[in-house]
Amino acid sequence: MTTIPYAARPIAPRALRELRTTDDAGRRTDGFTDTEGGSPLRCCLRRSEPGEHIALVSYAPLRRWAAETDATPGAYDEVGPVFIHAEPCTGPAEEALPFTGARRTVRRYSAHGHILGGRLVEEADAFQEALTEAFDDPAVALIHVRAVEYGCYLYEVRRAFEEGD
Repeated sequence: MTTIPYAARPIAPRALRELRTTDDAGRRTDGFTDTEGGSPLRCCLRRSEPGEHIALVSYAPLRRWAAETDATPGAYDEVGPVFIHAEPCTGPAEEALPFTGARRTVRRYSAHGHILGGRLVEEADAFQEALTEAFDDPAVALIHVRAVEYGCYLYEVRRAFEEGD
């Protein structure tokens, strides 16, 4: 994990409640026991442990953000797979950015929900620079951190003044 002045935002509690019943692709959510562990959980921003009850669901992060902000992402609205605990959990235990030990994409979005660009981050100590660079652009409203190998959404980052809302 990398500690920087920006906070990773897990999937919001309301969205998690909904996703634990029906995912954003309209499918019923079925949990399973993770026998191996290591799945990146978007509810508590850590890797699963063997024996935990988790679910793999379709999630539309930009769509849910747009519903809060009246943005219109249009074609940029994506639905993709994420792991969550199948039952409520306590959320993140740390404030550090998780999942920084591999190559990641820092994808920038405007207030309308349109992609403004992105940056490949290959080293954990480059996250602060990548997020600062992104938020130095006043047109950037939020950031998605995504896995490079599959493009999966990992978490959202917003400007510091928005972290409390």
